[in-house]
Amino acid sequence: IQCNKSFTIKSYLVSHQRIHTGEKPFQCSQCNKGFTYKASLVSHQRIHTREKPFQCPQCNKSFALKSLLRRHQRAHNGEKSFQCSQCNKNFTQKNKLVKHQKIHSEDK
Repeated sequence: IQCNKSFTIKSYLVSHQRIHTGEKPFQCSQCNKGFTYKASLVSHQRIHTREKPFQCPQCNKSFALKSLLRRHQRAHNGEKSFQCSQCNKNFTQKNKLVKHQKIHSEDK
């Protein structure tokens, strides 16, 4: 299986090849869901343990995933990274932009 991606570290190549083979060697002991990467399993297990190791320094709210903390922090700092291509309105979250864009398709 080839995708022209190259790696300098063999273990990275082996991990990447799992995407193509569909192999999921890391299995959750709670629900048996399989994962391609160990890091994905570790993140998933927080659903079961309710562990939330990523804390907002501004309001102390905690999150299971670093990406959720970053999304939350955009609300504090007013960062609006997602822009509507139709009207240039900006949003803090991609899902809010997608919901907004539906109003443009309804106008037609």
